[in-house]
Amino acid sequence: MQKFCDVLLTLDNTDDVQRIELYHENGDAAGVIDNKPGSQGSLKVYNHLYKMYGAITLDAAVEGLALYAEHTEDAENCPGKHPNVDRLIDVLENEAPLTVKLITN
Repeated sequence: MQKFCDVLLTLDNTDDVQRIELYHENGDAAGVIDNKPGSQGSLKVYNHLYKMYGAITLDAAVEGLALYAEHTEDAENCPGKHPNVDRLIDVLENEAPLTVKLITN
């Protein structure tokens, strides 16, 4: 299995992304991923998914969970420990895609 740190090396640079805002289909906020230490890996994953799928669709969630590598299994075993992984699991379980708003510098 590939490691998350190795996956990140294959994803586009996100230096120009200030944050990613996520919304439920009804427009309610579903979360924010800021470009700050501790969240930059997730910012890269969600930015990649947005570029590939235009939203966090069911297919995007499947790919995202694969990209998170070892963190996906840890999130399944320890709910709440990895909220950005949990969000992708929720998308699949509830079949509820999220819309994305990319905020750039």
